[in-house]
Amino acid sequence: MFAIVRTGGKQYRVREGDRIDVERLDAEVGDEVTLADVLLLGRETGDGDAVAVGEPQVAGASVTARVEAQDRTRRQSVLKYKNKTRQRTRRGHRQQRTRLAVTAILPGE
Repeated sequence: MFAIVRTGGKQYRVREGDRIDVERLDAEVGDEVTLADVLLLGRETGDGDAVAVGEPQVAGASVTARVEAQDRTRRQSVLKYKNKTRQRTRRGHRQQRTRLAVTAILPGE
């Protein structure tokens, strides 16, 4: 079984046992998190996929995950340059993220 969930303005295709990096969630390491914004549920069968599409969400469906880490991504370099003025600016940015391990996909109704 797989699901497409939305969190942090992005969509992720997940299965049980998957590990995903999402925008930072307000949770401690080891906590269980429920992602209730499930857009699609799918089950792989021998002759294709059986799919339940939400309008906009699948009613009653949720994905349960365990928080494995709260960290930051690799440094992104941001360079600005203006010609003829010798103006150069170099900055860095590290996005905060949460690593989740998907433990269960609940289909709901």
